[in-house]
Amino acid sequence: MSITRLVEPDRIPDATRWVQSGVNLANRYPGFLGSGWVRSHATSHEWHMLYRFADHEQLATWENSDDRLRWLDLGRDLVVESRVEKRTGIEGWFDAPQDAPTSSAPPRWKQAVSIWLGFFPVNLVFTYLVGWLVPAFGHLPVLPRVLVTTLVLTPIMTFWVLPFVTGLIRPWLLAPPRRA
Repeated sequence: MSITRLVEPDRIPDATRWVQSGVNLANRYPGFLGSGWVRSHATSHEWHMLYRFADHEQLATWENSDDRLRWLDLGRDLVVESRVEKRTGIEGWFDAPQDAPTSSAPPRWKQAVSIWLGFFPVNLVFTYLVGWLVPAFGHLPVLPRVLVTTLVLTPIMTFWVLPFVTGLIRPWLLAPPRRA
């Protein structure tokens, strides 16, 4: 889920506590994978909030829970919800908010570098481990080897590695280009 909420500057401490209480509450629900929030700059009233669940059913359980409805009610005077988007894959990792200037998304070469930084070490470790644990794997034809490798590594990359890598290098990804 991607949610944009508006917060008045004088309400930031209260809104921060409210958001954290919602994270703590969601964390008790099965399938909760994490959350975060960012502002595009220090004086921005817009907070871009993200949270993830393992699947649609677990997300629906959280969204329809009495706990969440009570929590939202507690925040009705703190924030104004301006946009809500459900995302189902990696399509939102590098997207700039829809109302942000187009230059705020990282250049494609930075996106490629961040994917490579996650993919190379994971693929290398997987290749060594499988070769050690299943020596016959290296003698299979290329197609089944690549099929097994991608079937195993795609979920690992999608759910754990890429969110971790992009979080680590986020300042670099979002840094404005240097002027010549």
